[in-house]
Amino acid sequence: MATLLYRLGRTAFRRRWLVTLLWAVILGAVGLGAAKAPAASDDGTSFMPGIEAQKAFDLIGERFPGSAADGANARIVFVAPAGEKVTAAPNRAAIDAFVKKAASEPQVAGAVSPFTAKAVSEDASTAYATVNFKVEAGDLTDADKTALENAIGQARDAGLTVEVGGTALAEQPAAGGSAEAIGIILAAVVLLITFGSLAAAGLPLLTAVIGVGVSMAAILALGSTFGLSLTTGTLATMLGLAVGIDYALFVVSRYREERAHGHAPSEAVGLAVGTAGSAVVFAGLTVIIALAGLSVVGVPMLTKMGLCAAGAVVVAVLVALTLVPALLGLWPNAVLSRAARKRGRLNRPTDNAGSRWARFVLRRPVTVLVASVVGLGVLALPAAQLEMGMPGAESKPVSSTERRAYDALAEGFGAGFNGPLTVVADVKGVDDPEAALARITDAIGDTEGVVSVSAARLNPAGDAALFSVVPATGPNDERTKDVVQTIRQERAGLERETGATFDVTGSTAMNIDIARALQDALVPYLGVIVILALLLLLVVFRSLLVPVKAAFGFLLSVLAALGAVVAVFQWGWGAELLGVEQPGPIMSLMPIFLVGIVFGLAMDYEVFLVARMREAYVHGDSAPQAVVTGFRHSARVVVAAAVIMIAVFSGFMSAGEAMIKTIGFGLAVAVLFDAFVVRMALVPAVLALLGDKAWWLPKWLDRLLPHVDVEGAGLTTAHVPDARMADGTAGTPGTQEPARL
Repeated sequence: MATLLYRLGRTAFRRRWLVTLLWAVILGAVGLGAAKAPAASDDGTSFMPGIEAQKAFDLIGERFPGSAADGANARIVFVAPAGEKVTAAPNRAAIDAFVKKAASEPQVAGAVSPFTAKAVSEDASTAYATVNFKVEAGDLTDADKTALENAIGQARDAGLTVEVGGTALAEQPAAGGSAEAIGIILAAVVLLITFGSLAAAGLPLLTAVIGVGVSMAAILALGSTFGLSLTTGTLATMLGLAVGIDYALFVVSRYREERAHGHAPSEAVGLAVGTAGSAVVFAGLTVIIALAGLSVVGVPMLTKMGLCAAGAVVVAVLVALTLVPALLGLWPNAVLSRAARKRGRLNRPTDNAGSRWARFVLRRPVTVLVASVVGLGVLALPAAQLEMGMPGAESKPVSSTERRAYDALAEGFGAGFNGPLTVVADVKGVDDPEAALARITDAIGDTEGVVSVSAARLNPAGDAALFSVVPATGPNDERTKDVVQTIRQERAGLERETGATFDVTGSTAMNIDIARALQDALVPYLGVIVILALLLLLVVFRSLLVPVKAAFGFLLSVLAALGAVVAVFQWGWGAELLGVEQPGPIMSLMPIFLVGIVFGLAMDYEVFLVARMREAYVHGDSAPQAVVTGFRHSARVVVAAAVIMIAVFSGFMSAGEAMIKTIGFGLAVAVLFDAFVVRMALVPAVLALLGDKAWWLPKWLDRLLPHVDVEGAGLTTAHVPDARMADGTAGTPGTQEPARL
């Protein structure tokens, strides 16, 4: 592996103009494809096949043509002035005028008056009208929205308080451009401090942006074909930018180090790609395994997210192995420090903050290990109270009309009105469908926690019926989950009695089923990626205990991150600092997605840091000294890489999309815990306690495993016959005083 990548790096250096041109052509080609591709649209596939709510939803689409359409809708909530009723003549006239005007618009499929639909609260203080459109929300024109807004404005002018829910006028989340900009700016500052050179700081940023540009353009070009969404692109951008900067950072850092050892630029590039590039390849593979493993969960949207993000990581790895050495060939000295460019070789200290910290941990391994485990364990405690759901309008800020509409409906009609359950009954072959439906609706209406049940509505064929069930509690209340479970538990007896079958669906039931399915899938998913990554790390480090230690550290960091997410987004601790006005359940997709990404990133740091220790151990250092050597060479760069990732992920916390904000926070704190507690404290403490046993591998297993040479043992002088000193004079590595670059 190291020898192959060494040759790849030297080839990219020699053919630097060709490699650079190829990447420019690739970027231009996919950019043109993105510009020419039609806009992505919903492919209409099930969100999560197999769950009851989804099967019931599909049945509605089959038996009630048009009922499951994805046309936009608006729920207009009218609240009478204090002391008045919406049924008063002036207020009723204003509402009727709104309904008439809304229904007259060409894109409106229908507008239902609250007085016709009996959508008036008991005290007559609140009413709502439903407006359904013929097209999806994304296809509504400005003229369509303006017409609806004008009708709403006239009702407000009549003295009514009018709020709007639904999808037609929903505020769209802010685009992620500002998030990327914040991350890039913070990363630039960290790189400049780390390298002390504008060129060295700018090169990783430039190559990362190019890689993200290729990935995003490809996603846009393929969006209409595979149904890729804006969220998919945002997550791919988040990861592509973070790992792209980090992977280039490690190659550039190793290049500067090899130049400090006296190698000519072409040789330094080859050695950097052969050693740091090997770590990049295997670190990238762990991330790709974790992301591609999301496909085993069975959620098509999550699969698309994972595969697109994995594709972005593949591009980042290829950029680090080819474009970075090519650009180093164009500016071989620009990435060196100013002192190195001006004064040539300088004494390189054998001690730095990284090696001093490593020796500190080696002297107190038990104390450091216990403190790390206990600290992360305490942070992980809130994760035991994790509640998953799909926050809706109740999680929006009170300044939004959607939130005010939600609150007005809850006050006027009860908390459960915002999360009704939809029941679809299959009465095909039943002798007396109406009697069967009456028995089912009566039984469900008698269920504890149910406020009301609507009359059943038969389809034109007479073989299926729909009715709505309003629970007493809100859509994300645990008692609502109990209601759904109770209805389903009592279903078998009703089906035997009536001969009809029925299923519970609707957004509330769908969210409950998704959360349960994802919780059930979390352990198998975790098992798949851990086993695959352990096998990969076994090959990389040729050790049994180091991969196990890596997995244990990951579990600590990801549980601590989940604990922090629960504390902030569910319990509300400091939530206002992140713009979260209403704490609530954690989005169902978030924990499993966080686990996958954090596992990949955790293995990144494990590979980068421990591979350098393995390299020192293979080249003759004792086990304790190998830890010190690894920290001396890698700690500063690993810290910089972690700070960059934290900066990039923190930038996404400014996004308007709740899931992106939550994942950005979760990833930022996970990297913080993993890099600064697990990798910088727990890892050296465990290695200190294990000693030589850390690198033990049974001989029979050693013979079976392939040799990939990540540490670069094969890169001897036999492979680098043209090594020259940094000033161009002939020499052998290590024969002259190295330079600090």
